[in-house]
Amino acid sequence: MSNEAKNDEGWVIYPIGSKPKWGLSFLLGAQQFLTQFGSTVIIPTLVGGAMGLPPEELALLISTMFFCAGITTLIQQSPLGNGLPILQGGTFSFLGPMFAIVGMCSAQGLGYEIMIQQVCASVMIASLFEIIIGYTGLMGLIKKAFSPIVIGPTIAMIGLALYNCGAPWMAGNWVISIITFVAIVLFSQVFARKSKIFALFPILLAVILGWVCSLIGTLAGWIPEGNPANLKNGLDLIGSAPYFWIKPAIPFKWGFPSFNAITFAGALGMLAGYIGSMIESVGDYYSCARIAEAPVPTAKIISKGIGAEGLGCLVASIFQTCNGTTSYSENIGSIGLTRVASRRVIRCAGIILLVLPFFGKFGMVLATLPQPIVGALFFAMFGLIAATGLSNLQFTNLNNARNLFIIGVGFFAGLTIPFHFGANSIVTGEAGSAAYVLTNIFQTIFTTGMAVTAIITMILDNLLPGATREERGLTVWESEASDEAWEKAEAEWAKLEVGKANWHNLK
Repeated sequence: MSNEAKNDEGWVIYPIGSKPKWGLSFLLGAQQFLTQFGSTVIIPTLVGGAMGLPPEELALLISTMFFCAGITTLIQQSPLGNGLPILQGGTFSFLGPMFAIVGMCSAQGLGYEIMIQQVCASVMIASLFEIIIGYTGLMGLIKKAFSPIVIGPTIAMIGLALYNCGAPWMAGNWVISIITFVAIVLFSQVFARKSKIFALFPILLAVILGWVCSLIGTLAGWIPEGNPANLKNGLDLIGSAPYFWIKPAIPFKWGFPSFNAITFAGALGMLAGYIGSMIESVGDYYSCARIAEAPVPTAKIISKGIGAEGLGCLVASIFQTCNGTTSYSENIGSIGLTRVASRRVIRCAGIILLVLPFFGKFGMVLATLPQPIVGALFFAMFGLIAATGLSNLQFTNLNNARNLFIIGVGFFAGLTIPFHFGANSIVTGEAGSAAYVLTNIFQTIFTTGMAVTAIITMILDNLLPGATREERGLTVWESEASDEAWEKAEAEWAKLEVGKANWHNLK
């Protein structure tokens, strides 16, 4: 954790405890906001499509999602959370159970207001499970079953899980997406070595360049209407958006939840989403700590993080996002590209997420971010997350055939099982029945790649003989994952001067 110059290219410019000036921190926070923008818009869009929300209600749902992401990010950065420099936001793990609840409501001819109430009530009930697992320390105990052989492939699967959103989204307009991707590469890997501006803002500058190119192409007629990079509809939406509104901050805006058979059946299904989310978050914590040059997360760090995420899910259910909250992998990839891991920056990003939804027009400008640009962002960042996961395997003995077998099976299972069950649903029974709920739980788990990889590698790694604790990488992690290491790191971060940056590491 020393501030002495290092030649390691992964060494951060702004360490966790550094405090960039507030203006710079908010600019860096805006960049972090942009990295999570795509998923934060996609999730409520999928939810709204399933429920048949009118356009104005969908816009409100999107704004509410951003508002809750701000609240939960600040919770994670408070004494209630683990303090890792990681943003919070919606999770794809909850979509399977959400679709099941919507299906049960549709079967009874219920409208979207009731659907929202039922989904949020289920999220609320199930959030108690994550809160208890986290704040009681149970998650920290479960963590002992996770060796680098489990965590490495799980983190890698987080990066590989959205492979279908990379090139397919870029293909909407290859010119715009390639311009954006090449800009990210040049800004973060070439120009960053010469310029502080490019070192700190490679993603923000690349997104601005891609958006400006899309705007020029739209106005000049080079990008036809209907093309994902065309901004005409977006410009119309900006003109019609309100300047200011407070609706995102109103709790239970679609009505108070009702607790009935659908609610409790849905809550059981949501547990599968929570399990997948928690497994992904544990992987995120290890990945974030490693990229940010922090000590290995301890049981306490993991437990507080999971507890804070459960609390965030409770908040999300109150404001009715129709989803929960979890750690954001995109944010971790951004830290790797920008080498900015400051907690102050993440807190500023949380404030931006909290305040931005109140300004309709400014938020709508961001809502016009073309899909090809988002695809280019995913292309650059999720590969970095996968590589970070693989780097954890350096602590294991990769010459051990037993370890290689487990890693290989875990990777292949995490890719092929979701592929199969995504096309062949096992959901059976009438809506609301025990069989329907149970099969939905398994369907959610089997279609979540990182959950499949984590479960299979954890079982095999803890049951199969043929490797010592040292060969499994546990002795290294146990020596580094200590409260003493974190206390020492926190003490060194506290000594950092305001605005301290390791600029000499750009060499």
